[in-house]
Amino acid sequence: MNMSRFTSFIVAFTLCASLFRVDAQQAKESTEAIDAETISRWSAPYRGWTYHPDPVIPSDYRIPGAEKFHSFDVPCVYQLADKPGVWYMSFIGFNGQGYNSFVAESQDLIHWDNPQTAMGFGAEGEFDHGGCVVGAYLYDSWDIKAPRTLRKKEGRYWTLYGAYPRQGGYELRPGYEGVAASSDGLHWARVSDDPVLSVYQTDCKEWEKECIYQPWLVEHDGTYYNFYNAANGHIEQTGLALSTDLIHWVRYPFNPIVQNGSSPGGWDATFASDPKVFRDGDHWVMFYFGVGRGGASIMMAFSRDLAHWTIDPEPLYAFGGHPGGLDKEYAHKISLVFNPQDERFYLFYCATGNKGRTIGLLTSPPK
Repeated sequence: MNMSRFTSFIVAFTLCASLFRVDAQQAKESTEAIDAETISRWSAPYRGWTYHPDPVIPSDYRIPGAEKFHSFDVPCVYQLADKPGVWYMSFIGFNGQGYNSFVAESQDLIHWDNPQTAMGFGAEGEFDHGGCVVGAYLYDSWDIKAPRTLRKKEGRYWTLYGAYPRQGGYELRPGYEGVAASSDGLHWARVSDDPVLSVYQTDCKEWEKECIYQPWLVEHDGTYYNFYNAANGHIEQTGLALSTDLIHWVRYPFNPIVQNGSSPGGWDATFASDPKVFRDGDHWVMFYFGVGRGGASIMMAFSRDLAHWTIDPEPLYAFGGHPGGLDKEYAHKISLVFNPQDERFYLFYCATGNKGRTIGLLTSPPK
């Protein structure tokens, strides 16, 4: 074994060991599947949504200087510490060639204005030439009700991002992941010239060999966790990578941690994708989307240790639920925030239906 591979092995072993810094009884509880009664109890607070009638970002939303971009997707709502009364939403648009990331702002989480480009195309020949999808931010807290406030590290804000090397179409494979930073929390530039995850790395496995998609970042006990979806053929599943510096990542050896097909003919028969992970009391909750039964629906999974996940087979929100037809094809790629002003969760999602690819909104009963 050469020194580089040996070093990577030691880093991987150390990071994976950090997942299990518990005594034997705790380890046993963490790795066991969570019983159905507990899953039902943990998922209950996130059911019973109210529909917002119209998209908050319509498919024809006009962005100054980027008027050719449309079909908006991948919302991610956050805040900045020095502007506590303002919410920001990053999202992507497609211009027929590839993706750019944009950001808009709001005072009430419903009306969004002042859109501008957050991160554009990378240079020709680079891994992000086909577009950049920001939204896996370094937050102050991942508590389910915490403000989604960005945290600074080394004087800058940080995000992981999805990327595509080629222009000319929709999600042209292979996809990559990069890391970017920002001085203002609005405009992002990549930090590393190399992707942090790619299909060409030596620890890339069969399940992810054709395309790497969108990351989601969590920091816990000094370790960074990158939850990401990836594809082999027409199957997408969710994996995990670990880091101590946001730049160098090693894959969890027992990937994928959330697999498609949680039940025969179920809601995630072919996809278990786009994970968003939060802390909810004594456990972790993952919102992801499944593809099955003719469309894409919002699903949930639960964990005690961030590595072992039990899926709730019943969707949190099934496609086609909106009475106005906004999501009759797909309901997926969520962003969840808690608004203390009205004590409601706001669930933003990519709604694809009779008004194109839009950003829709669901709100919970007061908590």
